[in-house]
Amino acid sequence: MKLILALGLCAALTLTACGEHGEPTGSVCPPTQTLTYVNFGKSFMDTYCVDCHSSTKTGAARHGAPAFHDYDTVEGVRQTIEHIDEQAAAGPNAVNTIMPEDAPKPTEAERRQLGEWLACGAP
Repeated sequence: MKLILALGLCAALTLTACGEHGEPTGSVCPPTQTLTYVNFGKSFMDTYCVDCHSSTKTGAARHGAPAFHDYDTVEGVRQTIEHIDEQAAAGPNAVNTIMPEDAPKPTEAERRQLGEWLACGAP
């Protein structure tokens, strides 16, 4: 019975909120990586993610974003690097476009930068 209720709830929510996952991108940290939170990550997250994934948002204002998936700080990003990679980044093995669900959406080039930045540990 619990499984049926969970499946019903899942159907009522977006697939992403119920755990839809992309593939690991296979991105690697290039030896000449220059992307940092200051010159890339903060702007990317502010533009594409924090409307839902913010520590200041609760309840319906999160639009289904999981709790503790907050990207308004670099520490928050670092806690879920693999999840972000599988939802929004691009690399040699996958181009994940699950997130963001709504516009604006990053270009594939931006998603590839995201993959590399995450592969470096989100410095």
